[in-house]
Amino acid sequence: MADNWPHWRGPGYNGVSAEKGLPVEWGEGKNVAWKLELPGGSSATPVVWGNQIFLLAQEEKQISLLCVSTAGKVLWIAKVTDGKGKASGERTLASPSPSTDGERVYTMTGTGEVIAFDLNGRESWRFNAQERYGKFRYGFGYHTTPVLHAGRIYLQLIHSGGAWVVAIDAASGKEIWKVERPSDGVAECEHSYTSPCIWRDGKQARLITHGNDYAIGHRLTDGKELWRVAELNPKARYSRTLRFVSSPVATPGLIVIPSAKGRGVVGLKPGAHGIIMPGNKSEQWRLTRGTPDVVSPLIYGREVYLNRENGSILCLDAATGEQHYSERAHAQTYRASPVAADGKIYVTARDGTVSVLKAGPKFEVLFKNKINDSLTASPALATGRIYLRGFKSLYAIGKK
Repeated sequence: MADNWPHWRGPGYNGVSAEKGLPVEWGEGKNVAWKLELPGGSSATPVVWGNQIFLLAQEEKQISLLCVSTAGKVLWIAKVTDGKGKASGERTLASPSPSTDGERVYTMTGTGEVIAFDLNGRESWRFNAQERYGKFRYGFGYHTTPVLHAGRIYLQLIHSGGAWVVAIDAASGKEIWKVERPSDGVAECEHSYTSPCIWRDGKQARLITHGNDYAIGHRLTDGKELWRVAELNPKARYSRTLRFVSSPVATPGLIVIPSAKGRGVVGLKPGAHGIIMPGNKSEQWRLTRGTPDVVSPLIYGREVYLNRENGSILCLDAATGEQHYSERAHAQTYRASPVAADGKIYVTARDGTVSVLKAGPKFEVLFKNKINDSLTASPALATGRIYLRGFKSLYAIGKK
């Protein structure tokens, strides 16, 4: 799967690609293999399998799944569900990113529709998560991307109407297990906009869910809670509005858990168990401040990168949590999560600027690249190219 990008954070669920020789410099008319105008907006990341690219678009009357060839041609368009007006900003019903395993493409929308299509655009199965698991109660709508792993789709449903984690059979759409996710969080803290992730080390794997004041590690076989990171919203200075948006990221040796609104970040050892309070031996390190509020962290090489919403990049030593630098790449608003390949970090601003940083403990901007579109979807790295999903167009950055 090294050449594919099957999930919004890539083949390893961590934003890292094995691609070599990706472009570092581009712009309108420069190093753009092609540009395709899209029928509607979305903040969902495109996914790539072979010579097919799959992405969502919220049109005037429907949310659509588009299949585009790597040559930039629309192969088919499938209706996902009815729409409620064309997307015009970040808050759309088409925010959750699709996923693919090379057999089917799996989508979810803000209305709760969960659908699988085959690679020719034919519907395999569907259900509505609100009908199965209860009406959504979010302040800003449903934006969580399910995670696809080893023949299962894991849904994270954390809101004021309930908190559930569900495993779905990818072949049939049938429920395998459902567990309640208890918390003592209150008010807006109950609304999680994060996406679950998978930790794996080649021998075993865990599901990580995040929201309502805690990050929780679950056993994949039955959803059983194995560990819980506490004090992400410290009881001594509790905030009733600390809703989590930034998602965790995991590598075999480290799990990085953000919080919200500039508060703490935890570097967790994968063998954790039980309730993890500050100072627990299962912590690699814990910071009391510095988290991104929306953008998800990146672990690459020996460093952790925290891309804040104003463009400030906080680079930490992955082993100790010590700060290498805190510098601003480009002064703008950031929503997309950073990605990495071939010794370079790509950070994406909403104004269409992608800054390419040299990976490592010293801050160095190699290039700042600008396109004429709004970018809130994370980039996809595949087939020797960088795919950027703007609100108006899909860009293939690389050789023609």
